[in-house]
This record gives sequence, C-alpha cells and structure tokens, in this order.
Amino acid sequence: METIRTAAAGRRLALVLFAATALTFILLALIAIGVAGDSAHLVVGVAACAAAGVLEVPRFRLGALRHRGLVISLPIVVAMAVTSVFSGPAAVGLVCLGVLVSVWLRAGHPQTALYAAGLTGVGGVAFLAVQAALLAVDAAEPLVAAAGAIGYVAMVVVAEALRHRIGRPSTPDTRSAYSLVRVLATGGGFAVVCALLAMWTHPFLDQRTDLLRSIATLLPLVVVGVGAMLLLRAQAMRRRLAGVVDGVTMLNTTTPYTKTGGPTSPSSIGPADTGADLAAALVHAVTAAVGVESVELRQEPAGRGEISAPVAIGALGGRYIVAGRDMMDTPFTSDDRRALTALAHSADVVFTARESIGGLTIRANTDPLTGLPNYGAFQEALANINDHRDYSEALAVLFIDLDDFKRMNDRYGHQAGDEILSELGRRLSAVVRPYDVVARVGGDEFVVILTRLSSLVEAKALAERVLEASGEPLAVAGTVINPILSIGLAYSAHRETDVNQLLRDADRSMLAIKKSRRRGGPAHESSINISGHRSSQMNDIVARAIDEDLLELAFQPIVSLVTGQIWAFEALLRYTDPELGPLSPPSLVEKAKSLGRLDALTRQVALKAMAAAADFRLVEPSIVCMTVNVEAGQLLPQRMGTFVTELAARYPEISLCLELNERSVARVSTAVRAEADHLRDIGIMIALDDYGSQDSSVDALVRVPMDILKIDKSLVDDLEDVRQQHVLTALQGFGDNLEYSMIVEGVENEEMARRLTALGIRSAQGFHYGVPQSLEKTLARLDEFGAAAVLPVRAASELSL
Repeated sequence: METIRTAAAGRRLALVLFAATALTFILLALIAIGVAGDSAHLVVGVAACAAAGVLEVPRFRLGALRHRGLVISLPIVVAMAVTSVFSGPAAVGLVCLGVLVSVWLRAGHPQTALYAAGLTGVGGVAFLAVQAALLAVDAAEPLVAAAGAIGYVAMVVVAEALRHRIGRPSTPDTRSAYSLVRVLATGGGFAVVCALLAMWTHPFLDQRTDLLRSIATLLPLVVVGVGAMLLLRAQAMRRRLAGVVDGVTMLNTTTPYTKTGGPTSPSSIGPADTGADLAAALVHAVTAAVGVESVELRQEPAGRGEISAPVAIGALGGRYIVAGRDMMDTPFTSDDRRALTALAHSADVVFTARESIGGLTIRANTDPLTGLPNYGAFQEALANINDHRDYSEALAVLFIDLDDFKRMNDRYGHQAGDEILSELGRRLSAVVRPYDVVARVGGDEFVVILTRLSSLVEAKALAERVLEASGEPLAVAGTVINPILSIGLAYSAHRETDVNQLLRDADRSMLAIKKSRRRGGPAHESSINISGHRSSQMNDIVARAIDEDLLELAFQPIVSLVTGQIWAFEALLRYTDPELGPLSPPSLVEKAKSLGRLDALTRQVALKAMAAAADFRLVEPSIVCMTVNVEAGQLLPQRMGTFVTELAARYPEISLCLELNERSVARVSTAVRAEADHLRDIGIMIALDDYGSQDSSVDALVRVPMDILKIDKSLVDDLEDVRQQHVLTALQGFGDNLEYSMIVEGVENEEMARRLTALGIRSAQGFHYGVPQSLEKTLARLDEFGAAAVLPVRAASELSL
C-alpha cells in the first residue's frame, strides 16, 4: 500500500512539474506575439501551433509491444521552422501550445494534455540547451539541428522511462518498455530530418524575409503531418476491421456445451462453463481489434484514459468491458469505442445463443424424467469407452428391466409410475462408481456401463450391489412396493470391434430371466443372468499373432520394363491361424487398428522385410529396394517415423520405400507432410499406392510428397481403351515433370506388358512377373533365375505351388 501511495505522489509531482514547464513556455510565446504586435507574427504563431498539433498525432513506438511501451512524437521540429521569427523559448512555447490543444481535443482529458505539452517542453529544454552549447562554439547549422533533435529524443525517453518506473512500481523491469535499437533508430532518423530541414531553401518563394521563410518551412511540415495522419488512420481502420471480424469469429466458435470422456472416464454431455471461455475470447478480441495496454471485465465503467462498453451478461464476470491505454499512447477514438461496443454486443448475442443451443443439446441427450443420459447418449458413451480403453481393460453392460411396471402404473397411476422410475434412477446413480455410466434407454429399462474391470467376478459383484440397492422397498402412493428387477450382464474382457453386440447380449440375458419367470421360475425375487459373451475370437487371434511375433510375409517382385529385371520387392502381410486357416490381410490390418496394435504390426513387417531384402541382395545384387505398406499418420516420429529412420540406417545398401494407401492421405496434416519431406531427405522413399482406385483424386498427386506413384490395376484392366492409354500417358508425364517414378500394378500377361512398354511406362508389378511368395521360395527363385522379370511357364508354376 505504501508503494502505491508513493507511486501516486510521484505521478502528481511529475504532472505539476511538467504542467509548469509547458505553461511557462506557452506564456513566453504569447508574450512574444504580443510584443511583436503585428498580424504577420500572429499568422506564423497560429501556423506553428497548427503544425505542432498535426505532427503530435503520429507516434513512434519505442518498445517491442504495441500499447505496452514508450511512444514519442516529434512536434519539436516546428520550433526550427520559426526560430528566425521567434526566440528559441517562444518557439518551443508555440509547439507546447499546439500539442496542448491537439491532445485536449483528441483525448478529452486536460491532465493528459498538460502532461503531453509538458513532456514536449521538457524535451524542448534539452533541445535548446544542446543547440545553445553548439552555437557557442560556432558549429555548423545542420550539426546544431541534428544534435538538438538527439537531445530532445534523449530527454523525452528518459522522462517517460522514469514515469513508467514510478507509475508501475510492481513491474520489476522497465527495459521491456523500450528497445535500444528503436530508440537509436528514432533519434538518428529525427536528427537527419532536422539537419536537412536546417539546409532547406524553398525554390518558389522569395526568402528575403524571415516570415516568408518560416511559412515556407511550415507548409511542407503540415503536409507531411496530415499525410502521416491519414496513413495511420487507414492502417488503424484496417487493423480494427480485421480485429472485429476475427473477434466475432472467435466468439462464435466457443462451444455451447461440453462433452467429457476419454481413455479414463466415460462420455457424458453437460453445460459448458457459462462465462470463462467466452470472457477470455472477448478480452482477446478487444486486444486485437482496439489495441490496448489492458482490458478487463469489471463492475465499474471507464476511468481516465479508458473506454468501456456495457455487457449485459453478468456471467461474463462484470457489467463493463473496459479497455485502457497509457496516457501518452495514442488516445482512443470514436472508432475504437464503436469497435468495443460491437464486440461487447456480439458477446452478449453469442452468450444468449450459446445458452439456448447448450440447453437444447443437453435436453436432446437427457431423459427428462430421471435426468439420466438417454439411449443416444448411452450409445455414444459405450462406443467412446470401448474405443479408448486399453486392450486388457474389461467392461460390462448391465441391462436392467423393472418387472410388472405396467401393472403398477395402471394400479397406482402415472404419477406414481414416474416416481418409481425417478427413484430407481437415483438409486442406480448412487450405487455405481464415479466412472461408471447409468442411462435410461426405454420406458422401464435402464443400462449401466461398468468400466475399469479386471475380471468377471468383479463385474458380478458390482451387479449384485446394484441389484441389492435398487431392490430396496419403495414407498409410493401410500403403499410400499418391492421392486423386482431382471438384470442381464454381458462381460467384455477385450476391446470390441462391434460393441453393440455387447448390449444385445446383455439384453438377451435379461429377457432370458423374464422368460424363465413366465415358465415357472422365481417370480418374486430379482435376478442376474450372465451372458456367455466374450470378446470375439478374432481379437484374441490377431492380438496373439502380433504379440508373439507370428506374422509372416510374402514378396512380390517389382520389375523394370526397360531392362526386364527385378529391382524391388513389395512386402505383403500373411498369417495362417491353426484353427481358422489363412486370414485376409485387410481384416488383419483393420483388427490391428481396432486393437491399438497397428504400429506394432507395421514394425514387425518392416523389420522382417528389410532383413529379407538383405538376404535377397546377397543372392542378387540388383535388388536395391523393399516397399512396406503404412498409413500416412504412421509417418509421425512418435509413431513410426523415428523407427523407420533407424531401420533404414541399419541397411544403407537397400532403399526402404513406404507405401501410403490413398485413403490415409485424404486428410493428411501439415505435420505428416513435413515428416514425409524429412524422410525423403534422409533417403527413405515415399510411394502413393492404389492411385486410380475408387477413392482417388487428382490433388493427391500434389498433396503428398512422394518418389513413386503406384497405379491401381483398375486403370489398366482394358488397355485397348484409348482413354486408359491417355490417362497413363498423362500420369507418366506428370511423373516426369514432378520428378517421381511410376509403377503400374496388376500386369497379368505379356500383352499388357507390351502395351505398357509402348506407352513409355518404365516399371510394373503383377502376376505376370510372379505371385507373392514366401521368403524361402523368393530366395529359391533368385538363386535359380537371378533378377529375370519373367520366368519360364513351367518354372513359374512350380514356384507358385
């Protein structure tokens, strides 16, 4: 508190001293005009005041941050123009008077105007003192003018820096208020201008009198000042308009409701924070659009040096949005006030609409009777929990039905029926754990998702607890009833590919209890029936194959149509389960993705593929490349990028090529593109696979950095069609111009190969050159036939067996 009082006293003292300085100079100027007693001196004085007022408007920022550091104006240059008519102090007084009137008119605050005029006067003292010292030693006029300018800038900067330090005692370092480079640049530039002005000779006026010389010098100064004002106003208007547009856009992107849920918690929908994010967006928008030193939401309107606009929504944190600038910064204008008002009104409108949308969203996902999530929200929560749980994390679904509810509803009335359902909802919500989910999915049907389970025993124990709490006697309509519940339990030990099957199994288990009752089973006690559901057999098979490194590879040759030799192989995924037999590669990949094991699968394939390539190269040195299929998102360093970089470095004699299927590059991010460029820079090739399939688009050719374009077989299934020929020729031309190679897939026979060669295609892949074969058979082929692209018919058939 003592520091604050000291700072306030320091500011008052500085204002008094500066005001006294300004008024002293102004008084000297008025005396000089009065003593002269002629209209010519009056005209020059008025012109000087006007020029000073105009030149005070452009402010030069000396700090790195707008509206948060020192600024300086340079009206003192006007004093140089009238020193031939008035004395130095009187000339400075005219400048102070012009600044006083200009700031008073624009800011509307006499104290700010007095301080600005006083600051100009203090700088004028240094200006006159330096000039007097140099004139005493007969220095050249340009040097005197330049030195005076530097003295003025130095004095103003020192005075403003002291004011910032005294006025902001809580700020530990005021150096951020100005930049030494900016100060030197401003002082140096001003010195040059003053030196040139000292040598000014107007070519069109007879300057035999000092009055004409002063007028001739003031005119261009006024023109320059007005031009600077117009330029600054245009820039401010563009910045303000862009800021308002961006601010309104930002306000409208705030979310009307929040969705919670993820890897560790269930999904739910609730109202968003009613003001925090919108208030932050409003503050940011005002800062960008208006340009302020400070902005806040508070209960009081604007004070000195501030502007404000009312905010109707109390939840934003205040009744007014208040923007402030330093007293010596550019004063707020009417345009600033209109921009602030527009943004405040936009915030009110967005908040009102947001509350309405948020309420509608919550109502759409909430059961109105019990306040629990409804069926749609439950389905979303179940899918979210299943998708984000660890593979080994279990969950269970309880499907709960209240028996004989229709009879109770008819007997005790609909109001009593509603009370029963509401109480059952409250009991279920109270008995489950915080991270479980309770929902009402039908008239008398509820579901519970039990999460973070480790065993079926744990799930059954929780279900029994739910049964016990929900089956307690219930007083309704003047009587006590004992709710009879049927609960079906479906347990899932691993992540599901079709999580709705879990719900169906729980439903069937619940219905089995009801059927049992109709067939003579226990009719007056609640029951739990556990479904035989387990995670699909495929989940366990694929997970075991990846975890135990059981995946196999087949290799298909890629050949040069120019040399008739194999130069690369594509590694293709294979796996044969002892019980189910061969599994299709697409199903393997999709299952691996759903289990969160795609990266692990791809690492195994890449390791085995590069090791095989090294073996191939020992037999046939012309094999220089191995291609591996990946998705675009896997290129990121945290997924596969770092791994493939290290893998390629282990096999420097073999080029590793990563084939991206076109579906995965449909929405490729900037980070993925950057990583693709990085991988190419270190020698790893990127190929775009299956181009020409149903999902292909032309922009894929330029969207993804690549070295190879692989043409899908659907584009070469009828090479007699001239349209296919033209497409292939055009794509080959694209490749030549964009510096990537092209490989045509699906070449089935010699005729296709011949036509492709005639079209200028240089590389191909397909059954004509060999079906995908195991490592052992591929090595046998290379050992017997070398890199020959086409094998004798008999040899090809023997190797394919």
